[in-house]
Amino acid sequence: MKNLATLSAVCLVAFAARAGEQQLFNGKDLDGWDAAPGWWHVEDGALTAESTPEKPCKKCNYLIWKGGEPADFELTADFRLSAKANSGIQIRSARRGEWDTMGYQADMTGNGGLVGFIYHHKGGLVVARGEKTVFAVDGKKETEKIGDAAELLKVFKKEGWNTCRIVCRGPEITYYVNGVLMSRVTDHRPAIATPSGVIGLQMHPGPPMKVQFKNIVLKTLK
Repeated sequence: MKNLATLSAVCLVAFAARAGEQQLFNGKDLDGWDAAPGWWHVEDGALTAESTPEKPCKKCNYLIWKGGEPADFELTADFRLSAKANSGIQIRSARRGEWDTMGYQADMTGNGGLVGFIYHHKGGLVVARGEKTVFAVDGKKETEKIGDAAELLKVFKKEGWNTCRIVCRGPEITYYVNGVLMSRVTDHRPAIATPSGVIGLQMHPGPPMKVQFKNIVLKTLK
């Protein structure tokens, strides 16, 4: 009986650890997502958008998850970008017309230049790779180094699959790539900071490019 009780306790702990987790992408189709017509599809088990010389992307659009507007959460996703791609994952963002958004973005580019940066449409660059930044209510900014940007970039696999993890808790947003801390921001600015919002995947205008995402898991934090 003691062994059975121990096993039951272990199972309960395991269940609790997974409680609040959900797969946002079923690996087969766009069910649960709102896509700009003609831009997003599923290819090789990944959410995919591609622009070509024959079909250039002239205006940014986002594949928007329709399941809610999470506040405190952990989001993990695998991503792969072509060499000239520019993309990102929107978090705590406001939805706008024509598949547009406004808010925080875990930034990423195929050449690695913006991998690990956090951006905001209204506030521009929020924090760079290798930095930790705190914004006070009055907008005062304090930044300190948490790593060397060039060294951190070495974990990024150009044109290969990478895993990002974004943790949002209160005013703090932390961005990891392949298990390595890239950047962190604590934002108290009332005109910028948002406690919750939509999740979206970016298709950026520019040269021909291809962006892909899969294994997207959202875990609610309490």
